[in-house]
Amino acid sequence: MNAPSTAVTPFTLHVPHASLAALTTRLEQTHWPVEDAGTGWDHGVPVDYAKELAAYWATEFDWRAQERRINATPQFTTPIDGHDVHFFHVRSAHDGATPLLLLHGWPGAPTEFLPMVDALVDPTAHGGAAEDAFDVVIATIPGFGISGPAIGWNTDRAAAAMVTLMARLGYQRYAVHGYDTGALIARTMGLIDRDHLIGLHLTDVLGGEELTYETADLSDPREARAVERSMRYQYELGGYAIVQSTRPQSLGLALTDSPVGLLTWLVERFRDWSAASDGPDEVFTRDDMLTTVSIYWHFATIWSSMRYYKEATSEWGAEPETSTTPLAIAAMPHDLSGAVPRIIEKTNNLLRWEELPAGGHFAGWEQPDLMVRDLRAAVRVLRAHDDGPGDARDASDTADPVSPAAPR
Repeated sequence: MNAPSTAVTPFTLHVPHASLAALTTRLEQTHWPVEDAGTGWDHGVPVDYAKELAAYWATEFDWRAQERRINATPQFTTPIDGHDVHFFHVRSAHDGATPLLLLHGWPGAPTEFLPMVDALVDPTAHGGAAEDAFDVVIATIPGFGISGPAIGWNTDRAAAAMVTLMARLGYQRYAVHGYDTGALIARTMGLIDRDHLIGLHLTDVLGGEELTYETADLSDPREARAVERSMRYQYELGGYAIVQSTRPQSLGLALTDSPVGLLTWLVERFRDWSAASDGPDEVFTRDDMLTTVSIYWHFATIWSSMRYYKEATSEWGAEPETSTTPLAIAAMPHDLSGAVPRIIEKTNNLLRWEELPAGGHFAGWEQPDLMVRDLRAAVRVLRAHDDGPGDARDASDTADPVSPAAPR
């Protein structure tokens, strides 16, 4: 019996022309409803806005330009647990660089981290010191985007796959940053691969106790804010999660078939979960939003990505297993939830807490410069408490031909 492949294969993103042409045709043939002119974002995506964005997607959005931008960062795939995991990988030219895995959330994509890469791998050219250098790995969560559909996955299985990926790349000690689904995966990695984790850098720790007006210290602005956000999520923003955690298949069929349906379902999340006060264009460019939407469309992964919600329902509200992995939190002022130190400290080894001055749920996408600076500062703290081996890179991986170092 042949041993499972461990090959790491270079990957170039290319969507066939036929897929692009079919998308344009579908967008042009959209069956639009009649809109009440007074209906705003409180009802969802306004029809006029959806028409304008769909027209831009069909006639002005340049997917080939986005492919060139994405392909400028080295990409690879490797088979893990029956799935070809897609990832970006750039090694720093600085000696002693800290390996760093970046994990996106739902409905995000690994491409949102690309503006951070140069500053992370080459800090001396971007206002940092050589000791702040990182080897960067940006993985696509199985079942999301470029990795292609994957059914039967949950955050535990994805965490095991990410542990395998970092070991396969030769990293003995590494740090992980994540938000949303990526934060859940990262925290599980800290439970199952503690010996190799320098620490975690998360925007929140999901799960466990939710503060209420009765249990919060409302004299503490953090806790008062956390309760307000929790109430807003429960009564205004959380409907998507109820559907995706109970009947994802019906919605998944609709969004896999309708590009405008997919567009509006995701853009509503971009608007509601970010620092935008009106339309999402305040925070994200249309090209950036449509790049993420296009990835979900062309790789038909909205269905399998939403199934993570269904797979997680048995754990909602459960007290998380206590983690000893060092943790740094970067709390975003416009995030969906309000992280609270005393709650997080109950089941986590919290070493650093920083409230960033700007940004929402999609932290690195919204505020890449702030996130780079906070990652540098946080990983310094995590490294100072790290008692693992001094060399995070396996000696054998310095000659790895498939993951080039950044130019000096």
